[in-house]
Amino acid sequence: MEKFFHLKERGTTVSREIIAGITTFLAMAYILAVNPGILSAAGMEWGPLFTATAISAAIATLVMAFVANLPVALAPGLGLNAFFTFSVVLGMGCTWQFALTAVLLEGILFIILSICGIREAIIKSIPEGLKKAVAVGIGLFIAIIGLANAGVVSTETGTLIGFVNFNMQNSAAVVAVIGLIITVVLYTLKVPGSVLLGIIITTIIGIPFGVTTIPENFKPFSAPAMPYLFKFDFTQVLTGKFFVVFFTFLFTDLFDTIGTLLGVAEQGNLKDKDGNVLNAKGALLADAVGTVAGACLGTSTVTSFVESSSGVAAGGRTGLTSVVTAILFILSLFLSPLFFLIPAAATAPALIFVGYLMMKSVTGINFEDPTEGIPAFITIIVMPFAYSISKGISYGIITYVIAKCAGKKIKDIPVVTWVLAVIFLANIIFEAVK
Repeated sequence: MEKFFHLKERGTTVSREIIAGITTFLAMAYILAVNPGILSAAGMEWGPLFTATAISAAIATLVMAFVANLPVALAPGLGLNAFFTFSVVLGMGCTWQFALTAVLLEGILFIILSICGIREAIIKSIPEGLKKAVAVGIGLFIAIIGLANAGVVSTETGTLIGFVNFNMQNSAAVVAVIGLIITVVLYTLKVPGSVLLGIIITTIIGIPFGVTTIPENFKPFSAPAMPYLFKFDFTQVLTGKFFVVFFTFLFTDLFDTIGTLLGVAEQGNLKDKDGNVLNAKGALLADAVGTVAGACLGTSTVTSFVESSSGVAAGGRTGLTSVVTAILFILSLFLSPLFFLIPAAATAPALIFVGYLMMKSVTGINFEDPTEGIPAFITIIVMPFAYSISKGISYGIITYVIAKCAGKKIKDIPVVTWVLAVIFLANIIFEAVK
């Protein structure tokens, strides 16, 4: 195990990796309920979708573990599943088989681009200051996800967004705040597995508050349903509608994954001597393989999850963390009622706390130089406010090119960065006029 995962080299231990893997799983286990819930609105059945979600997540995460040796977990992505259901199926009137075909072909193209090193080249072209800004932006993004999931923030407070009143009418918010305090105390006291312990303790505290509910005749075991297998429709692959769907999946997945890898690598110092993400080609291949597997099983695009940063916060540094997470996804096929006991209010403190840990990267950004500081600032604020990692990268790259040109530092702009800026700008224009 040491020889394969290089635990000592990365300053970790087996026990720490196990705790990190469990922490990552608990932080993202909500996808097992949320993804089937969203996709079932497209006319698919909940049971097969649950099975597809768990198996595709396990496959992709195992590829990440053994090919890239990184503590990054993958699963069908939020946002992409919403686009699948509400835009493609319900909005454009397409069948879910049509949408799955677009996901399949996107994944196949990603495999080719990953093997050829094109996606890795894109990562390397992103300036160092923006890489650090991506980490900070993801930290704020994941923190606001936690706050929203627990009902701590709401748009119904009389302002654009605000904190709710911490009373029994908002018991989930109260439990989340208590859990955050517990997590902060445990982490400050340097208690091993503080983030995971915070989730477990908060789940227990949620019982008297009515936030953690144990159903009557509770049974922790259940048999998994058979997933959809190879339900594709290739009859419309040459239509204009298909290409719009295909490239939307492609574009969003590409930069969501890149952003997550950059953020996790920055947080865990998982970079080579040149400052690039370790084993980036293998990591990018993992989400491509996961997407193909997911499409074959009947679910939307599989991508790297920002919640992986909670496992890194718990000490995860190698693919062993991912192995543990993948095993738990497999076990969840039979133990789904048990995992569903953990409420969003219990995982929210972990996500909020990770925001603090990822904020540390802001100290490495040169805000004295406006050609570096302004693009970093735009990247950081767009991610949480637009609720999109890919948009944060897009606007950051465009601003970087504009700022460098205005500052007469055109030579600082790599060729690939120019290309990305043009592509991002074209995409913004396309979205505005379509």
